[in-house]
Amino acid sequence: MAQNIGSQTSHSSHYDVLIVGGGMVGSAIACQLGQVGMKVAVFDRFAPNAFDASQQPDLRVSALSPASIELLKKVHAWKNIEAMRYAPYQRMAVWEKLHHPISGAEIPTRMNRTEFDAEELGEPLLGVIVENRITQLALHQRIAELDTVDLIVPAEVADIEQTQGVAVTLADGRRFTGELLVGADGANSVVKQWAGIDTEAKAYEQHALVVTVKYQGRQEDITWQGFTATGPEAFLPLPDINGEHYGSLVWYNTPENIDALNLLNDEPFRKKLQRSFPDELPEVTEVLERGSFPLIRRHAERYFGERVVLAGDAAHTINPLAGQGVNLGFQDVLTLTNKIIDARDRCEDFWTLDVLSGYQNVRRPQNAMMMRIMDLFYHTFSNDIMPVKLVRNLGLSVAGRFTLGQKLVMKYAMGLVHVWPEKLPKVPALSELTSNNPLEMIKSQLSGMPDLPSPKSLWQQFRNRDNSL
Repeated sequence: MAQNIGSQTSHSSHYDVLIVGGGMVGSAIACQLGQVGMKVAVFDRFAPNAFDASQQPDLRVSALSPASIELLKKVHAWKNIEAMRYAPYQRMAVWEKLHHPISGAEIPTRMNRTEFDAEELGEPLLGVIVENRITQLALHQRIAELDTVDLIVPAEVADIEQTQGVAVTLADGRRFTGELLVGADGANSVVKQWAGIDTEAKAYEQHALVVTVKYQGRQEDITWQGFTATGPEAFLPLPDINGEHYGSLVWYNTPENIDALNLLNDEPFRKKLQRSFPDELPEVTEVLERGSFPLIRRHAERYFGERVVLAGDAAHTINPLAGQGVNLGFQDVLTLTNKIIDARDRCEDFWTLDVLSGYQNVRRPQNAMMMRIMDLFYHTFSNDIMPVKLVRNLGLSVAGRFTLGQKLVMKYAMGLVHVWPEKLPKVPALSELTSNNPLEMIKSQLSGMPDLPSPKSLWQQFRNRDNSL
């Protein structure tokens, strides 16, 4: 049985794969490789705290797609999440908050609302909201069942060197060798720095304020986003605890406004929250925890090097607008581990550049395309330019009645189908997107996108209400 190795020496210091980063992505890679018999060592600075069913929800949560749930089932970690807690959601809604041109009061109508329903898509749910520490803990519990995986925690990487393979030396002097090094250690990846892999980065003109709240009413089964010119206001349902309802709110706004909100005490902040968020927000009774962070898009210029490969946030971070971050990371897991296992099963070296480039050739274009889609949403909605405002609200209104379009968008976001062609167009480097003009940015994002149906075709499908895929 695998063990959490502390200060003692491991029973073996040589492994097939060394993974720096025992978070959700790194641990999932370890589980997938370990359960087919590969020897894996995972290093992390911290371990998640033990689960306490009475403890309030953690601030950091993720919306896991059905495809991510399937991966967690495949590595036998989903049962551990089920034994703890999660909140499924069957519906998702998006709209733009509209205000009266004279009074400035919010217009309560939702003619521009688009709502997606799992039942209409033929799925049991759209996704689940899970605390990150619970997903990580569930994966660590699975690691503990695998004889082939060692979780070394706490561990601080002091040095990485290339030998005949690769070696990791910890701050306490322990040294581990392996054939392949995986960097799953986040946006500021030590492995990425060691490998000399550059990252393109672009900061958005928004920060995100995440808030855990307690609310009154019934338990919600919907997640929604109301768009404003300064960014969306989003609600994610969390599991009930001892009969009380909890939610995670995400407030996107300018850095100056977020700083001002952070200065408010809990009660003034709660009142501000209730006034500013859409009427769909249930009555918030208590603000439990909050934290803010800048929004930065990052993309590694390459995902691999000599005996080293990146996955998850070490390779890419995306605008959290649609909650796709960890889902993209789990797709990295599936592609990377499949490439490694296939090479091993063919009795070939799984650490070669050919194998690792095969992983990059699949995942980097797909991640880049999702980044462009999120940027398109960001630049389309984060402004008050009247022509853009009219077009986007017309688009939301039509999308809310366009069943085929709903299905394609949602099934792609859920990871159940791949709408875009395999040969994706070239995505411009972040340094090429220098304009601050929203119209130019939108045009830039649209250029090179896969061909969309013609207006005549869309209208015909809209009239026919085609429910088939």
